[in-house]
This record gives sequence, C-alpha cells and structure tokens, in this order.
Amino acid sequence: MQKTRLGISVGIFGAAIYLAALVGGYIPLILLAGYVLLFEENPWLKRSAVKAAVIMFSFSLLIALIGFIPDIIAFLNSLFVVFHGKLTVPVLTNIVNFVNIALSILEKVILIVLAIKALTQGELHIGFFDKLIGKHTD
Repeated sequence: MQKTRLGISVGIFGAAIYLAALVGGYIPLILLAGYVLLFEENPWLKRSAVKAAVIMFSFSLLIALIGFIPDIIAFLNSLFVVFHGKLTVPVLTNIVNFVNIALSILEKVILIVLAIKALTQGELHIGFFDKLIGKHTD
C-alpha cells in the first residue's frame, strides 16, 4: 500500500479529496488538490485530484448555464413590461429547477462512488471527464 508524504494511504487521501468536494466545497477541494499536485508523486492520486476538480467545476458550470434560461426570460419580461406586456413561462422555470436538482444529485452520486472506489485506488470511468483529463495531463 502506497503512502503519501503525510503518512496516510494514497487511497484514503483520494477518498478524502472526493469527499471534500462533496461536503466541503471549492476551498477544501482546492487546498487538497493543490497539495497533491505540488507535493505528491503518485500519478493515480494526481489524476484523482484533477478529476474531482473537473467534475465539480463542470457541474457548477452546467448548472449556471442552465440557470441562464429563467434569467433571460426575466430580462425579456422586464422589457415587455416597459411596453405594458408580460412574458412568463412558469413551466420552463419548473423544468430548469428539475434539471438543476437532477444534475446536483448526479454530481453527488458520482463523487460518492468515486470516494468509495478511491479506497482501493479504483476508478469510475466517465468518458467526457476521462478524455478531458487525459488530454491535459500526462
């Protein structure tokens, strides 16, 4: 079993990175991933740190982009109000809320599965994320 410079196993540290992304948010993830990328040598651990960050940033970006839809409708509605009109699409807002909640649940499930697999230094292969990480890392 390989150990990190801190003296804990690589698998436990990988699981900690995924769990930090899940419950802690960006700051703990960036601190742990930054430490791994700067000071650790294990390629699996480095890939796991990058994967956790990419997953978290990707889901946040996707949720933010989908969240623009109600914002655009609200902007158009404010424009229509100037001319004494009204534009509302409540069903679209409900669909966007549903999609955002579904994406949030999917992100949490992926991070939990990755944390469990990390205990044995296993991986969950997710095509888009693995291709992106493989393309930009060694």
